[in-house]
Amino acid sequence: MVKRLILLRHAKSSWKEAGQQDRDRPLNKRGRKSAKAIGKWLNEIGVAPDVILCSDAARTVETYEKLKISGDLRLRPDLYLADADKILEIMQEADGACVLIIAHNPGITDFSKRLVASPPPHDRFNDFPTGATLIVDIPLDDWKAGHFGTSRVVNFITPRELTGPDTD
Repeated sequence: MVKRLILLRHAKSSWKEAGQQDRDRPLNKRGRKSAKAIGKWLNEIGVAPDVILCSDAARTVETYEKLKISGDLRLRPDLYLADADKILEIMQEADGACVLIIAHNPGITDFSKRLVASPPPHDRFNDFPTGATLIVDIPLDDWKAGHFGTSRVVNFITPRELTGPDTD
Protein backbone atom coordinates (compact mmCIF):
# COMPACT_ATOMS: atom_id res chain seq x y z
CA MET A 1 0.00 0.00 0.00
CA VAL A 2 1.06 3.61 -0.54
CA LYS A 3 0.36 6.67 1.58
CA ARG A 4 0.46 10.16 0.09
CA LEU A 5 1.99 13.05 2.02
CA ILE A 6 1.76 16.72 1.08
CA LEU A 7 4.25 19.04 2.76
CA LEU A 8 3.55 22.76 2.62
CA ARG A 9 5.61 25.56 4.06
CA HIS A 10 3.23 28.35 5.10
CA ALA A 11 2.80 31.17 2.60
CA LYS A 12 4.62 34.51 2.86
CA SER A 13 3.90 36.29 6.12
CA SER A 14 3.89 39.90 7.19
CA TRP A 15 6.48 41.60 9.37
CA LYS A 16 4.54 44.92 9.45
CA GLU A 17 3.50 44.94 13.11
CA ALA A 18 6.41 46.04 15.26
CA GLY A 19 6.65 43.98 18.41
CA GLN A 20 4.18 41.36 17.20
CA GLN A 21 4.86 37.85 18.48
CA ASP A 22 6.22 35.54 15.77
CA ARG A 23 3.41 33.03 16.32
CA ASP A 24 0.81 35.76 15.64
CA ARG A 25 2.13 37.01 12.29
CA PRO A 26 -0.52 36.86 9.51
CA LEU A 27 0.03 36.36 5.79
CA ASN A 28 0.85 39.35 3.64
CA LYS A 29 -0.83 40.13 0.30
CA ARG A 30 1.57 37.91 -1.67
CA GLY A 31 1.10 35.10 0.85
CA ARG A 32 -2.68 35.17 0.54
CA LYS A 33 -2.41 35.08 -3.27
CA SER A 34 0.11 32.23 -3.11
CA ALA A 35 -1.96 30.11 -0.72
CA LYS A 36 -5.02 30.48 -2.96
CA ALA A 37 -2.93 29.45 -5.99
CA ILE A 38 -1.56 26.36 -4.21
CA GLY A 39 -5.08 25.33 -3.18
CA LYS A 40 -6.35 25.77 -6.74
CA TRP A 41 -3.41 23.74 -8.06
CA LEU A 42 -4.03 20.89 -5.60
CA ASN A 43 -7.67 20.79 -6.68
CA GLU A 44 -6.74 20.86 -10.38
CA ILE A 45 -4.36 17.91 -10.05
CA GLY A 46 -6.86 15.99 -7.93
CA VAL A 47 -4.88 15.82 -4.69
CA ALA A 48 -7.16 16.05 -1.66
CA PRO A 49 -5.97 15.32 1.87
CA ASP A 50 -8.06 13.30 4.29
CA VAL A 51 -6.27 14.92 7.22
CA ILE A 52 -4.53 18.30 7.58
CA LEU A 53 -1.97 18.59 10.36
CA CYS A 54 -1.30 22.29 10.79
CA SER A 55 0.84 24.36 13.13
CA ASP A 56 -1.34 26.64 15.23
CA ALA A 57 0.59 29.77 14.22
CA ALA A 58 -1.53 32.48 12.57
CA ARG A 59 0.32 32.25 9.25
CA THR A 60 -0.10 28.47 8.93
CA VAL A 61 -3.78 28.58 9.87
CA GLU A 62 -4.39 31.41 7.41
CA THR A 63 -2.50 29.45 4.73
CA TYR A 64 -4.85 26.52 5.34
CA GLU A 65 -7.92 28.77 5.16
CA LYS A 66 -6.82 30.31 1.83
CA LEU A 67 -6.23 26.86 0.31
CA LYS A 68 -10.00 26.26 0.40
CA ILE A 69 -9.60 22.49 0.58
CA SER A 70 -11.55 19.97 2.59
CA GLY A 71 -10.19 17.45 5.04
CA ASP A 72 -10.08 16.92 8.77
CA LEU A 73 -8.13 19.92 10.16
CA ARG A 74 -6.08 19.17 13.27
CA LEU A 75 -4.20 22.08 14.77
CA ARG A 76 -0.89 20.93 16.19
CA PRO A 77 0.91 23.41 18.48
CA ASP A 78 3.90 21.04 18.38
CA LEU A 79 4.35 21.75 14.62
CA TYR A 80 5.23 25.38 15.41
CA LEU A 81 8.94 25.62 14.52
CA ALA A 82 9.24 21.80 14.80
CA ASP A 83 12.47 20.19 13.64
CA ALA A 84 12.59 17.29 11.16
CA ASP A 85 12.56 14.58 13.84
CA LYS A 86 9.47 16.08 15.48
CA ILE A 87 7.69 16.37 12.12
CA LEU A 88 8.47 12.69 11.51
CA GLU A 89 6.93 11.79 14.90
CA ILE A 90 3.83 13.81 14.06
CA MET A 91 3.57 12.15 10.63
CA GLN A 92 3.81 8.74 12.29
CA GLU A 93 0.72 9.58 14.38
CA ALA A 94 -1.35 10.37 11.27
CA ASP A 95 -4.25 8.43 9.83
CA GLY A 96 -5.92 8.51 6.44
CA ALA A 97 -4.57 7.74 2.98
CA CYS A 98 -3.46 11.31 2.19
CA VAL A 99 -2.11 13.76 4.78
CA LEU A 100 -1.17 17.43 4.44
CA ILE A 101 1.33 18.92 6.89
CA ILE A 102 1.58 22.72 7.04
CA ALA A 103 4.65 23.85 8.96
CA HIS A 104 7.66 26.19 9.11
CA ASN A 105 11.29 26.46 8.12
CA PRO A 106 13.89 25.28 8.84
CA GLY A 107 12.13 22.08 9.95
CA ILE A 108 9.97 21.55 6.86
CA THR A 109 12.98 21.89 4.53
CA ASP A 110 15.13 19.52 6.54
CA PHE A 111 12.26 17.04 6.88
CA SER A 112 11.58 17.14 3.13
CA LYS A 113 15.22 16.58 2.20
CA ARG A 114 15.56 13.68 4.61
CA LEU A 115 12.23 12.10 3.67
CA VAL A 116 12.80 11.64 -0.06
CA ALA A 117 14.83 8.83 -1.61
CA SER A 118 15.85 11.22 -4.43
CA PRO A 119 15.25 14.97 -4.49
CA PRO A 120 13.25 16.51 -7.33
CA PRO A 121 15.23 18.29 -10.07
CA HIS A 122 14.06 21.70 -8.91
CA ASP A 123 16.38 24.60 -8.10
CA ARG A 124 14.25 25.72 -5.12
CA PHE A 125 13.85 22.36 -3.37
CA ASN A 126 16.85 22.82 -1.08
CA ASP A 127 15.64 26.14 0.33
CA PHE A 128 11.89 25.36 0.22
CA PRO A 129 10.58 28.94 -0.12
CA THR A 130 7.36 30.09 1.49
CA GLY A 131 4.37 28.32 -0.02
CA ALA A 132 6.52 25.57 -1.54
CA THR A 133 4.61 22.30 -1.76
CA LEU A 134 6.03 18.79 -2.00
CA ILE A 135 3.88 15.75 -2.75
CA VAL A 136 5.37 12.34 -2.06
CA ASP A 137 4.21 8.75 -2.05
CA ILE A 138 5.47 6.54 0.76
CA PRO A 139 5.30 2.74 0.45
CA LEU A 140 3.70 1.75 3.75
CA ASP A 141 0.47 0.41 5.21
CA ASP A 142 0.57 2.41 8.44
CA TRP A 143 1.98 5.87 9.05
CA LYS A 144 3.69 4.52 12.19
CA ALA A 145 6.14 2.67 9.92
CA GLY A 146 7.19 5.84 8.08
CA HIS A 147 10.84 6.84 8.16
CA PHE A 148 13.37 8.98 6.32
CA GLY A 149 14.69 8.19 2.85
CA THR A 150 11.76 6.11 1.61
CA SER A 151 9.39 8.43 -0.22
CA ARG A 152 9.08 9.00 -3.95
CA VAL A 153 8.56 12.55 -5.19
CA VAL A 154 5.31 13.01 -7.10
CA ASN A 155 5.53 16.79 -7.49
CA PHE A 156 7.22 19.88 -6.12
CA ILE A 157 6.08 23.42 -6.90
CA THR A 158 6.52 26.95 -5.64
CA PRO A 159 3.83 29.66 -5.71
CA ARG A 160 5.82 31.78 -8.12
CA GLU A 161 5.40 29.04 -10.76
CA LEU A 162 1.64 29.47 -10.39
CA THR A 163 1.29 33.21 -9.86
CA GLY A 164 4.20 34.70 -11.79
CA PRO A 165 6.63 37.33 -10.48
CA ASP A 166 5.73 39.36 -7.41
CA THR A 167 3.85 42.56 -8.07
CA ASP A 168 3.69 43.98 -4.55
